[in-house]
Amino acid sequence: MSQPGSRRLASDQMRFPLVREPRARFAAFMRGPSNRAAAETLDQWPIPGESILALIGPEGAGKSHLAADWAERVGATGFQGDEVRLEDLSELEGRAILLDDADRTDDEILFHLMNLARLPGGALLLTSRGTLAGRDTRVPDLRSRLDSVRAVRMETPDETVLAAALRRFFDERAMTPADDLIDYLVLRMDRSIPAARAMVARLDVEAGGRKLNRALARELFEAETAELFQPQP
Repeated sequence: MSQPGSRRLASDQMRFPLVREPRARFAAFMRGPSNRAAAETLDQWPIPGESILALIGPEGAGKSHLAADWAERVGATGFQGDEVRLEDLSELEGRAILLDDADRTDDEILFHLMNLARLPGGALLLTSRGTLAGRDTRVPDLRSRLDSVRAVRMETPDETVLAAALRRFFDERAMTPADDLIDYLVLRMDRSIPAARAMVARLDVEAGGRKLNRALARELFEAETAELFQPQP
């Protein structure tokens, strides 16, 4: 229950959690060539004279995880896409803001958030799958504002990042994989953070007390292949 005199934003109960589950800081255990430049940039951001930054990368690269790590560190308020339209934006003045999926956000709201970021104490981190520069918009000045925003890029997870993600997800479930299992998975699975989480979850379900080794993983890959080529009714 809120204390007397305290104020809450209109959609506190609807905002996505910045930390979806107990975990070590994402940047601390999942750095590699594909994300190191972005992680090191966010380690030092915001910086004087730059209150808006864009984090760009393909789906599954880990943008939301890394951005949530930053938001946790600086105490930012997080929103996903057009969810922010439910807020009284004046309540966000002077605050750090994370806008995940900025490419799916209404132009007028995005423009307003960028204006707020320019005020004392403000900062705005945007994440997007594609570049925000050159965005087709009917809002005057928004395109030029977006064109001037510095963008740091994350790539599809490399082997180092994917292996670290798998180790972390195994640890979260108190699972002990065979020494060569992670290398085996990295070479055969989709390269994305959600895919790594899903793979560990499926191995957890399918293991049934069996050893977590290449033989079990091979069965899963073979089953997936069989399902893919199964004739449709």
